[in-house]
Formats: sequence, C-alpha cells, structure tokens
Amino acid sequence: MKADSPTAAKQRGMAIISALLIAAVVAVLAAGMLTRQSLFTRNLESELLRVQGSWVLAGGVEISRQVLWEARQRDPLIRHDQPWGAVIRSAALSQNNSGFEGQLQDEQGKFNLRNLVNNQRVDDEQLAAFERLCALIGVSNVLAQRISQRVIAAYPRGLNPVKNASTPSRFDSGRSTSPGTDSQVQTAKQPMLRSLEDLRSVEGINERVLDTLAPYVTVLPASTWINGNTATAPVLAAYVPGLSIQRAQALIAERDGGQWFINRGDFVNRLRMPQLDVSTVKVGITSDWFRLSGQARRDSRRVSVEALLHQTKDGLPQVIWSRVGV
Repeated sequence: MKADSPTAAKQRGMAIISALLIAAVVAVLAAGMLTRQSLFTRNLESELLRVQGSWVLAGGVEISRQVLWEARQRDPLIRHDQPWGAVIRSAALSQNNSGFEGQLQDEQGKFNLRNLVNNQRVDDEQLAAFERLCALIGVSNVLAQRISQRVIAAYPRGLNPVKNASTPSRFDSGRSTSPGTDSQVQTAKQPMLRSLEDLRSVEGINERVLDTLAPYVTVLPASTWINGNTATAPVLAAYVPGLSIQRAQALIAERDGGQWFINRGDFVNRLRMPQLDVSTVKVGITSDWFRLSGQARRDSRRVSVEALLHQTKDGLPQVIWSRVGV
C-alpha cells in the first residue's frame, strides 16, 4: 500500500484539529445555553415564590384586619386576653407548605413620640414623661434629648404665644416675644418619622438602643392616649407623675391577673394617689392603633411583613403603611 504523502497527512491532521475545535466551541455554547436556561429557571421560580409569598402576606394582613374588627364588635375595651393578642395563623396549603403567621401589638400600650408636639406646640409634660421613661429603661438622658430634638424638628411649630396679644400690632421684631407671633409657624426641619427605624440618623442611636426602645416607644401619625390595659410598668410609671415603678408593677400584676381596668376612672382610683391632678393622667382603656409583625412561608422561602393598622368605628381597620422584606 502506498504511503500517504506528507501533504495529505498534514491535511488530515488539520481536519481532525478543526473538528475538535468545532466540537469544543459547540460544547461551550451548549453549556452556556444550559447555564443561562438554568439561571432563568431559578429566577422564574424565585419570582413565582415571591409573588405567591406576597399573596400569602396579603391574606395574612386581611385576616388580621378581620380579627381586630371582630374584637371591636364584641368589646370596645382592648385587653391582652382578647383574640387579637394571640398568634394569628392562616391555614397552610397541604402540598405547598404555605401559610402565614403573625402577631398584633397594641401600639397605644407604648409611648407615642408624636405626642411630644401637640397643636404645633412642644408638650412639656410629654417631654418630661419621655425622659422619665428613658431613665427607667436604661437609655441615657443625652440620647433622650437627641431623640426628642429629632422628633420635634419633624413637625411644624408655632412660636410661643404672648398673653393678651390679641390686639393687632404692626410691630414685629422677629423675636418670639413680639405681638402676633402666635399666628406664625416654624416649618419642619426634618422629615416626619414613620417608625423607630427612622431614628437611625440620630447620633448615638444603634441597633441596641432601638431594641431597648421598641417594647416601650412607638411613632404614630396622630397624638394618642396610653391604654392602661396594655401598657407596661415603665410606660405607666413614666406617664403618671409621681407613680413609682414598684407601684406600677403591682398594678400590672393585678391587671394581668384578671382585674382589668374597666374605665379611666377605675384606673385613676386604683392608683391610690389622691394628690394627683387627674387632668394630667392621659390614660384610657381603648386603642385604635396596632402593629402587625408576620411572615409568609412558601416551601423554604420566608417573606416578612410589618404593617401599621388603624382601627376605626366603622369598617375594617385601615392599613396606614406596610413594609415587606425577605
């Protein structure tokens, strides 16, 4: 048999190399296509789970609104032993391991920072109450003052009115003691607060401080009273001038033992403080503001929600704001 010429052998070698290169390129392209397809599939599955989780969350919020509305129909008083105080769960879907679990908190059992400014004026009584509360829960007076300043700066305020300043005058020195300054308004210097998280910009406020404040302090869109049936001992001791933390704890023990306050007069009488100016006791036994904290599960995925609900006399509570996170 005649041997191949060097040129023919070289050509066959080049053909083999070319075929191998083409096969390698095809393999790389195919692998890339498979990778992109796999990534697309995972993204699609992730988005599907997110959407499904959002629907479960929406259902959980609606269940919570219904629970609050039904509780209001049964009893206008708000107490911890009512159905809204229990963990709220939706029925899980059998094959998808889906469901919602949440907890409602009565925000009127906490000190409302919005109370620091009332009718465009700094409320000195509320300011003193907040400082007392911070001292009771271990937040320094320096931080308490910084928080108060941040809150006050978030709302428009009128300049200090002058007594007998009802007579019009053209003279205005621009000082707060000038006649007519009661009609002037100082605009807000900071954005309004929606929640305690907005205090992170305050110097010295970190996660530890926020965790310390969270059980006792809230931010609501309107001024509110304290609910004596849901407030903690530090909040009551701070809110009622002259009430010791020991006496507040004793009141809480009686209350949580089943002796709930039936009205504001009952709360005042059980304080056993005859020298107290009753008009300064801004404590009631009803609530209109609740915070929902919950999560939806879908297979191995978890989606959390925080929402502020406002209870009204008619209809289901309104969702004032909600925040969804993974």
